[in-house]
Amino acid sequence: MLTLDRRHVTDFLNAETRGALAPRVRDAHRTLLNASGAGGSETVWRTMLLDPNDALLADLAQTAAEIRERADVLLCIGIGGSYLGAQAVIDALTPTLLKPDGPEILFAGHHLSPRYHTELFKYLDGKSVYVNVISKSGSTLEPSLAFRFARQFVEERFDDPGRRIIVTTGPEGGLLNPLRDANGYRKYVIPDGVGGRFSVLTPVGLLPIAAAGIDIRSLFYGAVDLARTLNAPDAEHAALDYAADRYLFHETGYKTELMAVMEPRLKGIGAWWQQLFGESEGKQHRGLFPSVAQYTTDLHSLGQYVQQGQRTLVELFLRVEGTQGPVVSELADNTDQLNYLAGKSYAAINEVAYEATAEAHAEGDVPNWTLTLGHLDAQTIGAVLYFFEHAVSVSGYLLDVNPFNQPGVENYKQKMFSRLGRPD
Repeated sequence: MLTLDRRHVTDFLNAETRGALAPRVRDAHRTLLNASGAGGSETVWRTMLLDPNDALLADLAQTAAEIRERADVLLCIGIGGSYLGAQAVIDALTPTLLKPDGPEILFAGHHLSPRYHTELFKYLDGKSVYVNVISKSGSTLEPSLAFRFARQFVEERFDDPGRRIIVTTGPEGGLLNPLRDANGYRKYVIPDGVGGRFSVLTPVGLLPIAAAGIDIRSLFYGAVDLARTLNAPDAEHAALDYAADRYLFHETGYKTELMAVMEPRLKGIGAWWQQLFGESEGKQHRGLFPSVAQYTTDLHSLGQYVQQGQRTLVELFLRVEGTQGPVVSELADNTDQLNYLAGKSYAAINEVAYEATAEAHAEGDVPNWTLTLGHLDAQTIGAVLYFFEHAVSVSGYLLDVNPFNQPGVENYKQKMFSRLGRPD
């Protein structure tokens, strides 16, 4: 289902040093399994996969079926992990250009653009709308502000707002629970011990993903299968190899990791990965800076820098086997001079472009891995999500940081709220 190719990495690492690191990698892996390290209480995202809640999956699917039947639009309100995972999975598993089979899934509250939100509510006018607000605290400004407008919109236009508004929040506390109690909104719980960037396989991500028509059971169990594989203390797996390699590159002076997706529908996975790794590792002046590019598009904007810029980059290619696409025909006139490609499919040409790029970048002193998805389906994407969640936890412990907190995120909020005059 998932394979990690390290052939363009091993030449850049000292084999003896890499071997000597193995006991530390095992210790970091076991620390995660035992929940005995920093932030260990925040690893429920892992243990919940070992004891799947099938009743919850069925309940989410039932609510999603109602939304698909009654709504033109499901508006999901959240920021960071409250929307990136859902958007990534939906983008990966739904057609890019075809009209959606079911409601549109739109997102709000993930920035403060006045133009976007003005246009959004104009667009929603006259449509059947459901709203899903996602926030543990209910006090993060961007989603709170968007939800205030969305709640007013629904209450003014529909006679059943209690049915149309769904709250996804913590089991208790926060600002959304009292609002839900007062108005009778449906509620789904973000489990304690699951941070936002690890929450895609909870109701945070599963409800909008199901509303998009994606099989959330297959998605969830794709992650379950890999979590069970990695639950052994002596497990050997590509996720651990990836974590170990990244740590050694960090320690030898590399600064940036570039995820290069070879399939445009995976660009959202890159954005989700960027938050996951940036918030998990970027502490105490540590961590590789995560960046995302789409190839071959960005080879015509960033390719020069990657090939010959500062040698502080490592690169992860994310690619998919499968869909062939159109096959090039031979033309009599050959005025476009493409007959040399006759008989080749888009998939074959894209594969050659990937292989050439990975080789060229390695020759230009850019170490690179390739993570290959055997299929672009829900089960495989579920495995991809868990692969990166486990890997970043292990690499965080190797860096001696807490992979599950994000204290630096609060700094800008405090200054913003102070300038806005929030009472507390």
